[in-house]
Amino acid sequence: MNVPFLIAWRYFRSKKKRNIISIISNISMIGVAVGTMALIIVLSVFNGLEDLVRSLYGKSDPDLKITAVQGKSFPVDAFLVNRLKAVPGVQLVTEVIEDNALLRYHERQMVVKLKGVSENYYQQSEIDSAIVDGSHELRRNGEDFALIGAGVQHELSIALENRFAPLQLLYPRNTPGKKTLSMNPETAFNQEPILAGGVFSIEQHVDDSYIFVPLDFAQRLLRYDNRRTALEVKVREGRSLDDTKSELKQVLGPQFNVLDSDEQHVSLLKAIKVEKMFVFITFAFILLIASLNIFFSLSMLVIDKRKDVAILMAMGATPNIIRRVFLMEGAIVAQVGAAVGLALGISICWLQQRFGLVSMGMATSVVNSYPVKMQASDVLWVGVAIVLITIAVSIRPALNAPQIDLRENL
Repeated sequence: MNVPFLIAWRYFRSKKKRNIISIISNISMIGVAVGTMALIIVLSVFNGLEDLVRSLYGKSDPDLKITAVQGKSFPVDAFLVNRLKAVPGVQLVTEVIEDNALLRYHERQMVVKLKGVSENYYQQSEIDSAIVDGSHELRRNGEDFALIGAGVQHELSIALENRFAPLQLLYPRNTPGKKTLSMNPETAFNQEPILAGGVFSIEQHVDDSYIFVPLDFAQRLLRYDNRRTALEVKVREGRSLDDTKSELKQVLGPQFNVLDSDEQHVSLLKAIKVEKMFVFITFAFILLIASLNIFFSLSMLVIDKRKDVAILMAMGATPNIIRRVFLMEGAIVAQVGAAVGLALGISICWLQQRFGLVSMGMATSVVNSYPVKMQASDVLWVGVAIVLITIAVSIRPALNAPQIDLRENL
């Protein structure tokens, strides 16, 4: 029989009188419950945002992306492509040329991210499902077309398939032996016209900067010849992504990076994780402050129960048993509050997932309501934080509890 727990539970359930100690204990439980609920909700929102980022970029991201360790581009030939295709997990290899370019339309211009892709690009990308106007095809009837982001179209007021005013794409001309750019625009830039054939909407960062064009168009404009900035790989269905990634690394050697979807956006996902960590630390401190009421209520309880402590010690209770009684009392107050907070937090997250109670409040948002995703690891970390906080605020009153004069209190 756990005597310290039984005594602590009796103190917790005692309804003998409604004094200041019980009021402070109730405030402590409410504070812990609110802090725990807030932690669960905020951490779940960050999980939801992380998943939202993955789903948004997943429409245009390849399963695996091959880039050079050093330099912006690398030579690609049929032999290299065939070696990659020979890897059992590889279904498709798309050649990519990606670089910044100047886009001019009528009298307006802006710097865009130009991405030239080979003809099999749409066999592995879902970007065609993000088309909001026009067609996703980059080549029709032997003519090149550009697929532009919704933000780019809005910025330059681009009309689709305007043959009287096609898009003009310019790229600095690299003249051997010259380190400075010519002041004459006709000699300083390579220039190619192209019609806008379609508009896509994926995510604001992509929509505001990207233009997709056929590979040979990008090759002509950027003068890349047989060089590519990346090779995008689609993994066969049923094959392990990690195994295919390892096999590609063995084939390519240390001169190449093989990046999965998370590694392609490592800085963005890392920023979300860092923000989540700092939010957890901040809310844990708030929870600690809310739990200080436990310290005050226990300190007052120790004073109030001096007679009980003296009687227990006279009956043979050791100082360790007395300390455990008050530690248990603090733990019960904290854990009851935490249990209520967890129940409320999980319930609110479930309601948000199910019914989308809280909207993003933006007409242009890609989702109507705040995304949330509950993870068992978050509940575990919140539990660990509460245990540590409970020990921190309860240990001092518990240590003071056995330090009484028996003669004065019997």
